[in-house]
Amino acid sequence: MDYVGSIKDLVDLYGPPMPAALLKVSKELTPLYEEWIRASRFCILSTVTEEKTDNSPRGDKGSVVKVVDSHTLLLPDWPGNNRLDSLRNIILDERASLMFMIPGVTTVVRINGTAKVTVDLKTRQKFIMKETLPSTVIVFKIREVYIQCSKAVLRSELWNNQADIKVPTLADILDEVQTNK
Repeated sequence: MDYVGSIKDLVDLYGPPMPAALLKVSKELTPLYEEWIRASRFCILSTVTEEKTDNSPRGDKGSVVKVVDSHTLLLPDWPGNNRLDSLRNIILDERASLMFMIPGVTTVVRINGTAKVTVDLKTRQKFIMKETLPSTVIVFKIREVYIQCSKAVLRSELWNNQADIKVPTLADILDEVQTNK
């Protein structure tokens, strides 16, 4: 198998980026990017360390994050399975990304930046739901934000109703993994 071995070879293969791909990038939330983010109830948090990467789905009934200002977002961490992969990564390496999606909308907004985990009570209280607080809140500092073209979502027909697709359940997968240990 042939692998691309350098950035030069990669750029030679693909050519220069389209001008709009560079123009859409902002170093902060603009009013329209903020409107888009506030409408999103779902995002994927990506984190990294030298040893591993993690992508974690995050969702809420309302906006999945709270906008503090044009450079800062707050993302609650609700109780879950306690693997803590993303939180561990953030503590070891602050680099993180968020990918926001809205059902039925074919574009995606991506944000790259840094993150920290806080237990600050006032910050956690901003997310109180049915007398429950998130365990922690991720404070996300924006370095760049941009909208992604819709080609991948359109190609995959992600938002088409495909209720007839049958996939293994969580229980099926857990049983298989335990059987193969």
